[in-house]
Amino acid sequence: MVDWRRAIAKAATGLAVALMLGSVAMHGVSAPALAVEPGEVLSDKALETRARGLSAKLRCLVCQNQSIDDSNAPLAKDLRLVVRERLTKGESDEAVLSYVVARYGEFVLLTPPFKVSTLLLWLAPLLCLVGIGYALLGSSGLFASARPAAALPGAGSAERLSTDEEKRLKALLDSPSGRTERNG
Repeated sequence: MVDWRRAIAKAATGLAVALMLGSVAMHGVSAPALAVEPGEVLSDKALETRARGLSAKLRCLVCQNQSIDDSNAPLAKDLRLVVRERLTKGESDEAVLSYVVARYGEFVLLTPPFKVSTLLLWLAPLLCLVGIGYALLGSSGLFASARPAAALPGAGSAERLSTDEEKRLKALLDSPSGRTERNG
């Protein structure tokens, strides 16, 4: 008989290991290629450093998994230019981020702020790890009850079958169809 809980736990473990190894391999292989064009670079090194820092915090709305600093999309270029333009006007980093968020929403931030509306985003990885751990530990029997079967409710309290019940059970087991006639 197949123990489905163990089979599912083994499959989940294999999948988790494969995903972790794949993400580590992809992280090592894919070095970020900055898409900032030479014409966008500010002559003031301090402002350019601030612009790069802000650009790394903003998501490309076209690519969605890249910062605007890493994306070649036209919208990312426009956002890089907006960031640099506002910095050259003397705005603070917070003011520039506030402007972009007000215009595009919090989705534009690669790291969403920790607040009630984003609580699930922050806790989902932890909840997934807890669920996987529970499944793995549960399938290994660590959460199984340590009580013997006789201590379980209803176990061991069953009465012995009467002679008539034993005869009826034997007749049921011996009959080809598994049925016997009832006695009136």
